Parts: sequence; structure tokens; C-alpha cells
Amino acid sequence: MRVKVPEAVLKGIMELAVGAHPREMIMLLRGERSEGEIRVTETLFPPMGVGGRGFASFPVHMLPIDLSIVGTVHSHPSGNLSPSVGDFNGFYGRVMMIVGPPFSRSAVAVYNKKGDLLELEVTS
Repeated sequence: MRVKVPEAVLKGIMELAVGAHPREMIMLLRGERSEGEIRVTETLFPPMGVGGRGFASFPVHMLPIDLSIVGTVHSHPSGNLSPSVGDFNGFYGRVMMIVGPPFSRSAVAVYNKKGDLLELEVTS
């Protein structure tokens, strides 16, 4: 499975993560999915989303029914891009993206529900 993200969207994610540092931030990923590929088109603020030192969450029951939500993105201020047990417990959608310092393309990882690392392609 490949995940495609426009460079401008990834830049916006990084700016939000830098602004929240040293707290975590969380966003929803909106996009389209097809066979073997997910194309992220934009990010959305989740209703009542919160982020702090070591956590980021939102109440899933507050989300409207929106089949264009393909996953979430959150930051790990520690720089560890591996998902935690808590990350998997709060998994929503098809993919989970994690960003961390130095908040550049090299500090991004995308996972599926099984914890498999997915290929990320940044598009222009």
C-alpha cells in the first residue's frame, strides 16, 4: 500500500507539529482510496481534539459520518516514529501518520492497522 501526500499538505502538518511542540498534535486526513493507494488531499481539525505531553486524542463519537476520512496524523515530539499501544487503541481510518523532529520529510512514518510501515510518496 502506498500513501500519496501533496507537499503543501505535508508542510502544513509539519508547521502544526512545530507550533504544538513539545506537546503532541492530532489532525484527520481526508482523501481518496483506490486499490493499493491512498491519496491524502487535505487535513481537518477533529472536533474537540486535544494534545499534550505524551498524548493526542479526540472523541470519535463527535465525528460526522464522512467516508472521505482516510486516517489521522499526529506528532511524537520525542522523535520516535514508532506507534505506541495507545496509538493503535485510538486508530481511526485506514492509515496513521506520525511526524517528529526535525519535522522534515525524513521524520514521517505511515502505518496501517496491523502496524506495517507503508510507502509514503510526497507529490507536488
